[in-house]
Amino acid sequence: MKLVFAGTPEVAVPALDALLASGRHEVAAVVTRPDAPAGRGRRLVASPVAQRAEEAGIEVLKPVRPRDEDFLARLREIAPDCCPVVAYGALLPKVALDIPARGWVNLHFSLLPAWRGAAPVQHSLMAGDQVTGASTFLIEEGLDSGPVYGVVTEDVRPTDTSGDLLTRLAFAGAGLLAATMDGIEDGNLQAVPQPVEGITLAPKIQVEDAHVDFAAPALRVDRVVRGCTPAPGAWTLFRGERLKLIQVTPLPDRTDLAPGELVVGKNNVYAGTGSYAVELLWVQPQGKKPMKAADWARGVRIAPGERLGA
Repeated sequence: MKLVFAGTPEVAVPALDALLASGRHEVAAVVTRPDAPAGRGRRLVASPVAQRAEEAGIEVLKPVRPRDEDFLARLREIAPDCCPVVAYGALLPKVALDIPARGWVNLHFSLLPAWRGAAPVQHSLMAGDQVTGASTFLIEEGLDSGPVYGVVTEDVRPTDTSGDLLTRLAFAGAGLLAATMDGIEDGNLQAVPQPVEGITLAPKIQVEDAHVDFAAPALRVDRVVRGCTPAPGAWTLFRGERLKLIQVTPLPDRTDLAPGELVVGKNNVYAGTGSYAVELLWVQPQGKKPMKAADWARGVRIAPGERLGA
């Protein structure tokens, strides 16, 4: 088939690579978000997908809005059979959805209908799921509601961050998307409507969602930290300033600390929660680089009775 691939961030690159490597389909063009400011100088930088496409000598389309007439006209000229999508980052209007003969097929990082929305991996971790995965589905006008072509599953490891899990899903999902394109071309793969039970939503994680409440149980504290790492970053307050929490470890045997209460050992920092304590392993004070929690504690000289939180 002739394909136009739509995607933007680094997590979409493995899928583009898989389609390029398959040799079975022609990736005629790539659609991605416009260049965005990055780095200290805030200079405009092309998206990871755009950079990979340019390396491969593929035409890159960067519409400000997918309903822009110039973009739609070029898409009609290319006349793709199908448009595979991974984390493109913009809603596709019906006028664009109607152009490819076999539609737009999205790779979504959850087992649909669970975790429809922008942040499925973060929400899966924060909810304590033990198994997740990726799905390919035909895009409709609803939110991740179209019929499903295929899925792959992935076990959630006890120490997974959203970054760890998303990286594994990006590569597993890349193979799934390539296989879905093959099945669509062969005509032996049919999309199956999603069940009406089990629908959960995964909206974008806001800064307040990443606020760690040390009155919550230790497992909840751990899940929020892992789910919000690396982005947007879990945080709490210490002496009125934000402290980013990068890695913690629950300690079921230690129950002597009040919620948020800090105790510093020779090379360890412990914080109480609503159940048992957690050990702080890596933190990032406001305006500074990430550091071991023990080094941070030595620098700020935590006094007896000081706490994390409001």
